[in-house]
Amino acid sequence: MATDDTARAPAGEEQAQREIAHEQAYVDVVYGRLEQSAVAARALAAEGYARGHLGHEGGLVERDAMVFQAAKRIAALDAAHDGLVFGRLDNAVGAPRYIGRIGVRDAEREILLIDWRAPAAAVFYQATAQDPAGVVRRRVLRCSGAVVVGVEDDLLDADRAPDDMVVVGEGALLASLSRARDSTMHSVVATIQKEQDAAIRAPSRGATTIGGGPGTGKTVVALHRAAYLLYTDRRRFESGGVLVVGPSGVFMGYIERVLPSLGETSVTLRSLGEVVDGLRSHRHDVPAVAAAKGSSRMVRVLGRAVQAAQPGEPTEFRYFYKDDVLRLSSDDLHRLRRQLLSSGQKRNRAYNKVRGVLLDTLWSQVKGDRALENEKEGFVDTIGSEDAFEEFVESWWPPLEAVEVWETLRDRERLTRYGRDVLTADEIDAMVRAWERHPDPSVEDVPLVDELRYLLGETRSSEDEDDTFEVKQLMSFEREERDDRDERERLKATGSIEDDGFAHVLVDEAQDLSPMQWRMLGRRGRYASWTIVGDAAQSSWPHPEEAARARREALAELAEHAFRLSTNYRNSAEIYDLAADVARVGIDSPDLPEAVRRTGSDPEHRTVDAASADATGLGDAAEAGLRDLAGAVEGTIAVVVPVALREQVTRRLAALVAELDGRASVLDGLDTKGLEFDAVLAVEPDGIVAESPAGWRTLYVVLTRATQRLLTVGSTQHWLDRARPEGAR
Repeated sequence: MATDDTARAPAGEEQAQREIAHEQAYVDVVYGRLEQSAVAARALAAEGYARGHLGHEGGLVERDAMVFQAAKRIAALDAAHDGLVFGRLDNAVGAPRYIGRIGVRDAEREILLIDWRAPAAAVFYQATAQDPAGVVRRRVLRCSGAVVVGVEDDLLDADRAPDDMVVVGEGALLASLSRARDSTMHSVVATIQKEQDAAIRAPSRGATTIGGGPGTGKTVVALHRAAYLLYTDRRRFESGGVLVVGPSGVFMGYIERVLPSLGETSVTLRSLGEVVDGLRSHRHDVPAVAAAKGSSRMVRVLGRAVQAAQPGEPTEFRYFYKDDVLRLSSDDLHRLRRQLLSSGQKRNRAYNKVRGVLLDTLWSQVKGDRALENEKEGFVDTIGSEDAFEEFVESWWPPLEAVEVWETLRDRERLTRYGRDVLTADEIDAMVRAWERHPDPSVEDVPLVDELRYLLGETRSSEDEDDTFEVKQLMSFEREERDDRDERERLKATGSIEDDGFAHVLVDEAQDLSPMQWRMLGRRGRYASWTIVGDAAQSSWPHPEEAARARREALAELAEHAFRLSTNYRNSAEIYDLAADVARVGIDSPDLPEAVRRTGSDPEHRTVDAASADATGLGDAAEAGLRDLAGAVEGTIAVVVPVALREQVTRRLAALVAELDGRASVLDGLDTKGLEFDAVLAVEPDGIVAESPAGWRTLYVVLTRATQRLLTVGSTQHWLDRARPEGAR
């Protein structure tokens, strides 16, 4: 916003159009240079392909290197094309500086555009009226593709402004807040505020935590931080990899355009149900089952499952050798299993030892003179060539896949045995019934499979014993700096299942992570730096102390840099005032940011008449509410329902949702995490509150997804009576 309205009035429409035309001329120059860079990159790719026809191995290597580099450059140029130029800085003296998504130089190597991540661009975000840092006017260019459609100015130092300096608009930030949303998150690189910029540019080492209430921009700040880290230390973070983890597939689809729009295309994005290679789940268990599966107690349950005899394993073995009858009884096999798994040995890692242990045990039973004449070497040669023995080895101790062991948990008898003194009877019953209804893995099952993968280990031959260590050594810059030789030797000796480690892990909605999910992410970030985004007040995990312990273990002893964002840019004050009242009911000392704008539109609450408060009446009211919201806002609308009503409401509103052509969607409370919409229709809020111990927190999240309009429809309004007693409305 202009900081001194009396000193300099905003420009009129004619002046504003002249400013837009002036900026368009400069933007055209930058895009012209961008196209020249793209032509050069395509030429480099063509030359690279030509090198492949040289007829020798060197030509192929050169081809691959040139094509790879050219492809990266082309991808970066393509990603940055939309809204390439977005900022301008004017000082009292000197030429203006333009800020953009990537850096661009002219043919003489003079700077046309400064990359937003460069140190020289930091003042664009950090300058304020109290501390302008030499900046007189900060201008944001709003572009549609390569066309400038508007400019917004902040006059930061009116005393030093030239008399002919024009100031346009109300300021970039508030202008951006009122625009309609679509189904994806966009970069807000042009409107980042000072406290947000401090978090983005925090030290790259250790763990950076970004907290704050709804609408403070935590997610988008974290994504800009990932782009900033790649820019400042590309070798480390691009080689080691950056993993971005979000709560749901809906959320990942929402954010997937942000990093490419900032010039970064080398980041791995996965929802919690996709972290483990080969698994992909978007279905959540009901809260009671999710709480049991997510508890750290499951580590003991899974440990027992890995060490137990697996379904179909033989219980004895007999072999006639010379004059002796050799036998391995059930007790013998049980003893040998414990021997093979002693000292923490992982089952699959012990595979190569099984044959020798069995042969030693059988040889100890050889007593006859005729059998002893051939000594042990002859005995091993004889029995080792027998198909029956080889078949027994493979059936008694086959290499196991994690999913195979996970599937054994569905058996009630086995789960009861594995869960003795760990799980309650109700938890066992709920888990078994959940697997009976849905035999495929849920989001909450994915960390269990990953834990089993770790507990089982990998079967390796002696030749590739150190492969995993060598790959990790090349990837892990943190470990090189620590020079932790003891840890390296441990990995070399035992092998490691954590073979997909990253240099940086960014986790959003971290307050919802269960202990088992923290363990899963910890394996991928054991040698990484972290960015952790969350708000305890929005947590859906019912046991925060247990999750906090798991979080500390995942981060090991990393130093933490904490940032709190204090301003709610998303919600109108009318909406957030209600949401804050809901937060105070269900949350002790919630972190409540300040909402900075008002729209004049109060939340609306409709109650279905008692005579028609059945499923049909509720559906009719939801349809009417959705139609009203569609007429009131231009952008997106979320219809948020209790899990139990989701299928019913989705069917009821299917025709209207299709008619709105992507503007509306039906979600449950957890699916709204991290998202925002122009309007929210909350159906049966009391049902959302009642469906889990964290119901009040979930309702708080739901209400804070709305930027402009909020409407609730329900058969009761008990939640509203508690949040806002009649006299307080």
